[in-house]
Amino acid sequence: MEEDKFKYSLEEEIRQAVQKFERMKRNNEKYFFDVVEFESIIDYYIESNNSPKAFEAAALATQQHPNSVSIQVRKARVLIDKGRAVEALRILRNLENLEPGNHEIFIAKGTALGILGDIQGAKKIFDYALTLDSEETGNILFAVVSVLQDLNYYEYLIPYLIRLIGMEPNYKAHLYDLAYAYEKVEKYSESIFYYNKYLEEEPFSDSAWYNLGIIYNKMEEYDKALEAYDFALAINSLNTFAVFNKANILSNLERYTEAIPVYHEYLEHEPDSYEAMTYLAECYEKTDDIELAGKYFHDAIELEPEYSDAWFGLGVIEYNAGNADDSLIYFRKAVRLDDENPEYWYLLGKAHYIKGEVKAALSCFREALKIDAYYDEVWIDLGKIVLREKLISRAIPYLEHAYRVTGDLPGINYLLALFYLYNGDREDSFRHLSLGVGLDTEMFREFKEIFPLKLSTRKINKLLRKNNLI
Repeated sequence: MEEDKFKYSLEEEIRQAVQKFERMKRNNEKYFFDVVEFESIIDYYIESNNSPKAFEAAALATQQHPNSVSIQVRKARVLIDKGRAVEALRILRNLENLEPGNHEIFIAKGTALGILGDIQGAKKIFDYALTLDSEETGNILFAVVSVLQDLNYYEYLIPYLIRLIGMEPNYKAHLYDLAYAYEKVEKYSESIFYYNKYLEEEPFSDSAWYNLGIIYNKMEEYDKALEAYDFALAINSLNTFAVFNKANILSNLERYTEAIPVYHEYLEHEPDSYEAMTYLAECYEKTDDIELAGKYFHDAIELEPEYSDAWFGLGVIEYNAGNADDSLIYFRKAVRLDDENPEYWYLLGKAHYIKGEVKAALSCFREALKIDAYYDEVWIDLGKIVLREKLISRAIPYLEHAYRVTGDLPGINYLLALFYLYNGDREDSFRHLSLGVGLDTEMFREFKEIFPLKLSTRKINKLLRKNNLI
């Protein structure tokens, strides 16, 4: 009870000090504040993320109390918040000579160094601060942890958090913070371990379950991810991030009929999400509900006319319906909006080829391969077109050049093996086939359809049998 009274009294003193300061500014007057009042005022504005007011208060405090170390430390903290870490360091270096045992000085100094990118220097300073006052070790650790969290230095944060957990084992939030830090440095097993430890204490934390879902998704453990999202949603049905992620997993697993109602649930909460509308449309397209697919692609475009995926989706619908002319319109629009997506170029090329525009098709395929040289489908279709159009003699020099630039691509080697065999150059065919098989055995199974096995040599057949490819 006495503790509550003290807390109330302290809060009231802070409130009065802040009101006095703001009244002074409002009336354009000059009041005197003692050091404790200024400390309260500056701390209040720092914690309220009001840097301008904190700086005003710190500037006046420095004028009225030029020899106060605590005021100077706070001024340095304000300068750090304003992005003026170099100025702050100059102040702090002077202060550490005055009070070498003041850990607040060194925490602020470490923060400034961290902001300036000198994390090793910051760590050295933080470690030194932890040697200064054994009775304040817990508070110093907490301050260091808070700084490193704000600066996103998760790798360096982890040892301090572990130490803090050892000192404050009943403070459950530390477990959550440690799990999150491990997640950020992609140590997923450790992250899962600490999220589970946290959930043993706080089983109804939807954010912890949600984060577990994210990790399991990254680890491609999709059933566990879905289970985690379901727990998150059972606790908090308004966790729209969990709804969205759950829908995306179901869609990626090609469980489109299950994904559809989940996307609808998300759109009930986020009706202006053109991304969700597009993903929903894709699910409808995959389940052959073309009318609804088209509706949601158009709805997405109405909300965001520059969203390339929706234009591409309309192109896919028209392409699959055999409407090459219309698909070209949509694919071109998608490419204009995003010319770094290889799938856009690939389908645009296929649409051109259906129209008999071979040169344009091959040009689009080349653009796709510039972006993603490992795009298997492009290499295979490229081979098919070259064979159909009898362009082998023209294709080989291009592929040889590509091979010299990027010889580690299985697609190039398989196509060269294919074309050389058709041209009667069996040794070069075998050489490139060997290279292709060495790089990606499975990819040959895609090429097998167009590979002229009837022209194969014994060496080629032996190589293919050895790798269980024929």
